[in-house]
Amino acid sequence: MAKLLVLNVVGLSPKHIGEHTPHLKQLAERGAQSHIHSMLPAVTCSVQTTYFTGTAPAQHGIVGNGWYFRDQAEIRFWHQSNHLVQAPQIWTQLKQQQPQASTANIFCWYNMYCPADTAITVRPMYPADGRKLPDIYTAPGELRAMLNQELGTFPLFNFWGPKSSIVSSQWIADAAVRTLEMRAPDFAAVYLPHLDYAMQKVGPEHPSIPDELRSIDAVCGQLIDYADANDYRVVVLSEYGIQPVNKACHLNRLFREQGWLKVREELGLELLDAGASRVFAVADHQVAHIYVQDKGLLQAVRALVEQQPEVEFLLDERGKQVHGLSHERSGELIAIAKPDCWFSYYYWLDDSRAPDFARCVDIHRKPGYDPVELFVDPKITFPMLKAAKILLKKKLGFRYLMDLIPLDTSLVKGSHGALTENPQDGAILIASDSSLLGNGNAQSGIAATAIFDLLLRAVGR
Repeated sequence: MAKLLVLNVVGLSPKHIGEHTPHLKQLAERGAQSHIHSMLPAVTCSVQTTYFTGTAPAQHGIVGNGWYFRDQAEIRFWHQSNHLVQAPQIWTQLKQQQPQASTANIFCWYNMYCPADTAITVRPMYPADGRKLPDIYTAPGELRAMLNQELGTFPLFNFWGPKSSIVSSQWIADAAVRTLEMRAPDFAAVYLPHLDYAMQKVGPEHPSIPDELRSIDAVCGQLIDYADANDYRVVVLSEYGIQPVNKACHLNRLFREQGWLKVREELGLELLDAGASRVFAVADHQVAHIYVQDKGLLQAVRALVEQQPEVEFLLDERGKQVHGLSHERSGELIAIAKPDCWFSYYYWLDDSRAPDFARCVDIHRKPGYDPVELFVDPKITFPMLKAAKILLKKKLGFRYLMDLIPLDTSLVKGSHGALTENPQDGAILIASDSSLLGNGNAQSGIAATAIFDLLLRAVGR
């Protein structure tokens, strides 16, 4: 039985392998490089789950990073329970093929209660006084205290938000090395998100991106060196490439203007009332699930959305079947944005009525994905001073609101989720052993659903 280390370098594309990525380039030269065919939706939770199950969202049920839970009448994003996955996963499949095999899931999604032998992921603490404290979840549980003691507290605020940086991916890599040293799994998958966030902020062609590539390449180099010294094969893959964008489409505002979307007022601010709405959209980067609870409006909704200049195409039931998205969690319609556009979740028509969490980093309460959380509001004259005052309230035990996030969607310069036309701009696959790719795949590429079998074969050899 061979040992395999999988590095999920989010946002990495074939075009990036070169002078700015010497470690990854060397790995590709001694092994093989290919591309992964684009899938819908090209978002983290869906693609990762496809890689680890070998099935499309229609089978595994992860139709996005979040969706509308019809029985709860709530939109929920970024939940972590592995029980949400509805197809057999690589962690159990490996055990069935080789009962002695051990596995590790390091920050890949649906980590909590995952059937891997070792699991580590971000899991902040939310005390009753409103604070958000950095922490992790681990299985076995004793790893949590050990990693926190040896590596320091997980740098949550460098993982996502305006301060996102290489610091969090470096911590994950350090945790991965420590896990490999202690647990010696036969199969380990490691999630390294840094490049994704950097390119969403400034766009994939910004002059700063070569530096970001060098940073993530150095982190990968650390893990590749460990793998080489300890007889691990290495597979590097990504979930999608980042496309330059310059405009957002606000579907929920359109639906509200039609009287289809309902809000509930709380303390003078507006909350989306999904259960009472006849139509609403769950925005997820360049994909939007449109839930039409009044089926009599289906044709009217379709006509309205297809008129929007930011929309590339719309999937109905037949289209969902073609793209592997025909699942009860999906919207009745699914909108795909044009390459230079993305979908916002915004539903209010007056910024003064936006909910309080709109101006905060609050990934679980927002009824859609919000990349504007990567920015500090440029209208705040002295943002560091304001942040210091808020943190002082926190330290003194007062309730506080970290309302530093703008409501300006024009700040976002990179996105993903739609199909990628040019393979050089999409997802990548690098293997340290060229035989892992099989005949012809280096040139023709490999389907996202075929990654599962490739990884199983890599451990089985």
